[in-house]
Amino acid sequence: MSLKADLEMSRRGVLVGGTAVAALTTVPAEGQAPRPAPPAAMPVSLEVNGKRQTLELDTRTTLLDALREHLKLTGTKKGCDHGQCGACTVIVNGERINSCLSLAVQHQGDKVTTIEGLGSPDKLHPMQAAFVKHDGYQCGYCTPGQICSAVAVLDEIKRGVPSHVQADVGKRPTASNAEMRERMSGNICRCGAYSNILDAMTEVAGARA
Repeated sequence: MSLKADLEMSRRGVLVGGTAVAALTTVPAEGQAPRPAPPAAMPVSLEVNGKRQTLELDTRTTLLDALREHLKLTGTKKGCDHGQCGACTVIVNGERINSCLSLAVQHQGDKVTTIEGLGSPDKLHPMQAAFVKHDGYQCGYCTPGQICSAVAVLDEIKRGVPSHVQADVGKRPTASNAEMRERMSGNICRCGAYSNILDAMTEVAGARA
């Protein structure tokens, strides 16, 4: 076969192949797979920092993302997103939780307090003021979770909630060094400001006594 014939065959092959690809990629609409249904959504009503909020949320939305992305309360931080660092700690119905591990739809009607709800720049919460005084915030990234957790820890101790570091869990706990360190152990500070955080908590606990 001549070189010219070979070239013609190659060109015809390319044209035929291209036409086949175009035919395969231009599938009629009726032959296409059905589009997946949109994700399920439902209304969620929360009381956040004393204000009622109603949102229409994908049922997979975490409480953390509802606060940050939908309500723009970005004080609560997304750290590890696995519930291991405590940066996302908020207070729900008086109890501290990792908001990255909790779905927003689980909290229908709940009362949520974030760092923005504890105090304001002109009227700091006592714990916020103590963190400033004792330099417990350092770089600041974990600080919102640390403060929310610290507030809840002192409330737990005041209510007599026991912990396994107590010698006698039948007695009321006290705001001792070991007690506060144990209860705050789920909040990681990459700056290592633990001693300063403990000083801040000790001051607030003393003021409450």
